[in-house]
Amino acid sequence: MSLDISKMRNIGISAHIDSGKTTLSERILFFCQKIHAIHEVRGKDGVGATMDSMELEKERGITIASAATNVEWKGHPINIIDTPGHVDFTIEVERALRVLDGAILVLCSVGGVQSQSITVDRQLKRYGVPRVAFVNKSDRTGANPYKVRDQLEEKLGLNAVMMQVPIGLEDKHEGVVDLVTMKALYFDGDDTFAVRDAEIPAELAQEAAEKRELMLEAVSMFDDELMEKVMEGEDVPEELLHKAIRTGTLANELVPVYLGSAYKNKGVQPLLDAVMRYMPNPTDIENRALDLDNDEAEVVLPSDPDKPPVALAFKLEDGQYGQLTYIRIYQGVIRKGAELFNVRNRRKFKVGRLVRMHANSMEDISEAGTGDIVALFGVDCASGDTFCGGDLNYSMTSMFVPNPVISLSVKPKDKAASDKMAKALNRFTKEDPTFRTYVDPETNDTIIQGMGELHLEVYIERMRREYKAEVETGAPQVAYREAISKRVEWEYTHKKQTGGSGQYAKINGIMEPLAGEENYEFENLVKGGNIPTEYIPSCDKGFQTAMEKGSLLGFPVVNVKMTVVDGSSHAVDSSDQAFQTAALMGFREAYKKAGPIILEPIMKVVVEGPTEFQGNIFGSINQRRGMIVASQEEGVNSMVEAEVPLSEMFGYSTTLRSSTQGKAEFTMEFAKFAEVPQSISEELIKKAEEEKKAGK
Repeated sequence: MSLDISKMRNIGISAHIDSGKTTLSERILFFCQKIHAIHEVRGKDGVGATMDSMELEKERGITIASAATNVEWKGHPINIIDTPGHVDFTIEVERALRVLDGAILVLCSVGGVQSQSITVDRQLKRYGVPRVAFVNKSDRTGANPYKVRDQLEEKLGLNAVMMQVPIGLEDKHEGVVDLVTMKALYFDGDDTFAVRDAEIPAELAQEAAEKRELMLEAVSMFDDELMEKVMEGEDVPEELLHKAIRTGTLANELVPVYLGSAYKNKGVQPLLDAVMRYMPNPTDIENRALDLDNDEAEVVLPSDPDKPPVALAFKLEDGQYGQLTYIRIYQGVIRKGAELFNVRNRRKFKVGRLVRMHANSMEDISEAGTGDIVALFGVDCASGDTFCGGDLNYSMTSMFVPNPVISLSVKPKDKAASDKMAKALNRFTKEDPTFRTYVDPETNDTIIQGMGELHLEVYIERMRREYKAEVETGAPQVAYREAISKRVEWEYTHKKQTGGSGQYAKINGIMEPLAGEENYEFENLVKGGNIPTEYIPSCDKGFQTAMEKGSLLGFPVVNVKMTVVDGSSHAVDSSDQAFQTAALMGFREAYKKAGPIILEPIMKVVVEGPTEFQGNIFGSINQRRGMIVASQEEGVNSMVEAEVPLSEMFGYSTTLRSSTQGKAEFTMEFAKFAEVPQSISEELIKKAEEEKKAGK
């Protein structure tokens, strides 16, 4: 293998929306000489940034899909994954983090640690990804990198250490002082690759010395030799300092902070040097897989090119030449023409075309080694699948997939749109595990579920653009249930005479509410054979048919106990059908007298967010007929648990975001059915009657 694995870096760039993440990727590509001209995100030239290759992204100026790009910096191959910064696309971020070894956390020097930075940090911690922070937009009015460093410590609990001091801020931002080499770095000219070293300006000398002392104090914790030199006031060699910073960063106990302005091409090269020096190579990280042949026992995957290959498919894209599958190789080497095994669907396939990706162009390669991120063409798989070579049966531990929290009904406008919509939904569900779709058996609508309103909006927009499928979206319908509130005794006789044998059945029974988990119970108390034994199951069947549709809203009836006490039959006219009909009609008549009520689904909602917004969170739940069950505070964050009716939860994600500056997130799952308040029950019945009249 020509690639030296110890020089390889797999990094992600993750941050809050609009903190300049894609712009930074664009500059990295430029400085690594992958692109010859720089395009801005919402550029006046109409080209859009290279990493935003989906049309919708260029238009909205937000990054949706994480494009994977390979660059080289000073002989180190670096795979960069640009991840979306919008909460609704968290699955993309989760997926990217699963395959990365390190990350650059981009922060805005004015906005500081924002809501999405908190979410991204939570995800980085979940996967134990070491990071370097880059305080961007230091040329903006109100820029304050020191405030951002303090927030990293207070809000995210990170041991953030400044590696640079700014030379001027806002419109006077000229460069930075490197605290390791104690040199001033200037980035002159617009497009120059050169970084100019100079002496530290006199007015900054004292500040730089103070900050260096703080930095040495923090870094010396990770190296005994360095600590001795610092204690004795000796000169510290650069190499020793780099070694200690790397040790701290890899142990996730230190976050070096760099600064600059990507838009103005300032500070990008030192950041790339930091990636090269302090970020882990694939051998520094211990990756584990589950051995399916050995009761899912954990196995450590060594970064060994001679072992059989193990790779994870972490992203799928439908390109013009078929499905493109991004994979990360954890062990072994994958060669063109080799045979691999998809562990999930138990199928073997041949590697036809192996490519290395630039944001939207690609180069063909003949083999890829351990630690590399490449793409395959024409492989039928889903995201999260594991590919193995040899006779291995390993599965990479599955990625954490959050459950969808919002659903919408979609209707195609005509037959052609219906086929296109089916195609689109099939592809989207394969591509994105948080996007789900099903047909509601009760309302017959196609329901799509996702992580938020924007998430679903983007998919509906993509259906229109990429598949030309015209769809109408409706408000999702809540699946209500009906039940009874009191016990009634009833009697029903079914008689029909139509020449020849007629129909006759008489049933006396009791209908009562049923407590507990069971939805339906049937009891037979008939004595003396007044209803022949063979017709008892017919009564049961009739009751169950009647329960499929209640008379209030037409939703299923639940929690009912039916008892047959007595009845009578006719030797000729009684039949299975006659008793089924008698049971069905008897149930309907008794149901009207048994105080029918409507039940609605109640969801268990858990909201997590900063404690300062706890009052707003309580308010937002109370406004939605919610009942707060518990709340607990953990440091700066608090968690509120509540039970809220599903019908009130539509639009909640947007309300919650606006009332907490986007810093809170919520999860929701079904808890139970409960009775609807009288006023709302009347409204629902009135609406159902109007729809019936309108012939819906």
